[in-house]
Amino acid sequence: MILTRERLEEIEEQRLAPYAMKSRESRGRAYPEDEPPYRSSFQRDRDRIIHTTAFRRLEYKTQVFIIYEGDYYRTRLTHTIEVAQIARTIARALFANEDLAEAISLAHDLGHTPFGHAGEEALHELMEGHGGFDHNRQSLRIVEELERRYPDFPGLNLTWEVREGIIKHTTEYDRGIGEGYEPEKRATLEAQIVNIADEIAFNTHDLDDGLRAGLINPHDLEGLSLWEEVLESVGVKGQELTEMNRHRVIRRLIGFEVTDCIEETSRRLEESKVRSVEELRALPFDVVGFSPEMVEKNKELKDFLMAKLYRHYRVMRMVTKAKRFISELFRAYIAEPTQLPDSARSRLKEDDIYRVVCDYIAGMTDRYALDEYKKLFDPYERV
Repeated sequence: MILTRERLEEIEEQRLAPYAMKSRESRGRAYPEDEPPYRSSFQRDRDRIIHTTAFRRLEYKTQVFIIYEGDYYRTRLTHTIEVAQIARTIARALFANEDLAEAISLAHDLGHTPFGHAGEEALHELMEGHGGFDHNRQSLRIVEELERRYPDFPGLNLTWEVREGIIKHTTEYDRGIGEGYEPEKRATLEAQIVNIADEIAFNTHDLDDGLRAGLINPHDLEGLSLWEEVLESVGVKGQELTEMNRHRVIRRLIGFEVTDCIEETSRRLEESKVRSVEELRALPFDVVGFSPEMVEKNKELKDFLMAKLYRHYRVMRMVTKAKRFISELFRAYIAEPTQLPDSARSRLKEDDIYRVVCDYIAGMTDRYALDEYKKLFDPYERV
């Protein structure tokens, strides 16, 4: 017996919750295509995303630590994989569509600049008066326009639901805009799951990386309710935070967050009595979320990370340097566009110089941006 796409769609109908998005009910693609025989439409989207240049570049894009600080810290790629893994776990527990959640997860950071949020802030300031810069919009721009892999259409021609999940991606650091994708409505259950999976991933792995780098002292965490609970649960309270204990604590912390999210979301779904995707999207609130108690505990942890990690003097030095790299590259290309490679210059027929330069810089890895900086400004560097 062969598991065909039609059979996969039947299994979704039988297994998924009534408010979960089924691939058979997708609004489809901007450009009509025949769907593959052995993959659902969302599985195909996932595969198309993985094979993009933008996805591969995430390996050398910063999360918190710039690439030259060490090769063992999280990058945008490892962060993306962690988000996808957490999203699949939550989606599975809630009888949501794992494939749709995974596809949105894998695409949600495609538009990120080099040097993390520092690069994004710099580009947004530089693009003032020229449309600004937002990495959600840039992620959508990549999958709709910039990736050129098919002769019959620009972009990847992803399903409407994956594209909606990208543009409506919302966390404390992301503005879910939704323009062009029914902004007055909530995102699908699967897109909401990706939002919270992203938050769980960056809270826990930034804490892990901060501890590993020595920027956070374990003793500074004493008194944080969530930290104390996790230490107690693992049985290492009062012990030295060895590397093995750190791994155990971070794993348990992720488990606490995921469990709370699943239980609270299940409670909200039952209370709301939604019975379809459209009913869920019409709710006045996101159904996926943490309990009020976990929201408070997470706020305490986030405030700690902001004060002790994101504003640590070493991180701030990285941020300042990164903004300078981005700003000087941008101004150099704008002043003399002939310094752009042919692939970027050819796009001047389609877009104005500011957007072309913005796209070019946003697509750079940390490493490539640093190399370009040296080529443009170091007189002894070969160009």
